[in-house]
Amino acid sequence: MKIMLLTAGTRGDVEPFLALARAAGTRGHRVRIAVPDNSGTDTTGLETVSLRMDFAQLISDQGVSPGAAAKAFRTVIRPAVGRLLSAAVEHIIAFAPDVVLYHPKVLSAPVAAERLGVPSVLVETIPSLTPTREFPAPFITTANLGPLNRASYRLANVATLMFKRELAAALEAVPSPSRPGTGRRATMIPISPQLLPRPADWPATVHLTGHWSAKPEEIDSDKELADFMADGGFVYAGFGSMKAGDPRARGEAIVEAARGNGLKTLVAGGWGGIDLPAAAQGGDVLVRESVNHHLVLPRAFAAIHHGGAGTVHAVARAGIPSVVVPFIADQPFWGHLLHQRGLAPAPVPYRKITADRLTDALAHAGSCREQAAQTGERIRKENGTATALDVLEIELDE
Repeated sequence: MKIMLLTAGTRGDVEPFLALARAAGTRGHRVRIAVPDNSGTDTTGLETVSLRMDFAQLISDQGVSPGAAAKAFRTVIRPAVGRLLSAAVEHIIAFAPDVVLYHPKVLSAPVAAERLGVPSVLVETIPSLTPTREFPAPFITTANLGPLNRASYRLANVATLMFKRELAAALEAVPSPSRPGTGRRATMIPISPQLLPRPADWPATVHLTGHWSAKPEEIDSDKELADFMADGGFVYAGFGSMKAGDPRARGEAIVEAARGNGLKTLVAGGWGGIDLPAAAQGGDVLVRESVNHHLVLPRAFAAIHHGGAGTVHAVARAGIPSVVVPFIADQPFWGHLLHQRGLAPAPVPYRKITADRLTDALAHAGSCREQAAQTGERIRKENGTATALDVLEIELDE
């Protein structure tokens, strides 16, 4: 089977698709995956093509402020999305796949597939498009809206309206349909049911597969890091691509909170979300640009992070508590969900970070360790990529 995967966003959006691509390859499928530029992920051994959009650069230039995004919409964001949508169409045409799996940001993928007579599968890395009565759309609110929960998902269509012109331009490259379209065959949601139990009102075509993660890489040559982690007793802190607010003040608050709980601090600076001057490093504080989550997190006492879907799963899989500091988008949803599941204290919004609040949150995280350990053990038994491929092979055989 020829499988075309298309994903867009930051590292947490890309890595699950890479894991699925590798798993599909081991089953003998030919896979081509379209990814954004400079995603910070390891694509070794995979057949990749570019979507001609650099989310890392976009965030570096604009930050995560909605105000900045609004100002840059016409001059920066709209042209970038246009390039992405056009690249997606070109790659689907060139590869002529048997099936297309696509991230919701790749708006042109399902339409192009439909016109080409190729079945498509939506991949919701965040459960934001399939309506349910059980919770509102994650980008809208964490408050239960009761009878309005399902209606909140209608706002997800706003992206299609915002980029209507770019979508139409991208689809001009699609030749006239040669055979009847087959449309979307299924939706896959690569989320662990240990974190999000399947809503009872999701249709049968929606598959909660478990998270898509690759086999952990066990090699790490960073001796200083290994020595730092040897006796445990540390907190991991990383905010990925988030760089709003004052990263220096955040770094200082994190270190003070860790010390207040008798813990060391391992910081992953990422794209600038946490900053610590050289004078503050050393001893009980170690800073790296990034670390291998699979190696580091299981040894940590807890993880302070922004609540992106990828990091949420990495921490939960490691079996340690989270302290979620949400910035934007779906991050409040994950922070609220982890708190509900007994895997984290209440989220601490990034604008409200203080050393005292983080000190209290870390202390509370200690009471979540048993629940986190049990949840992590169950998640490690899941095989989300195998479940997804089983569904895909059955769907296409029908």
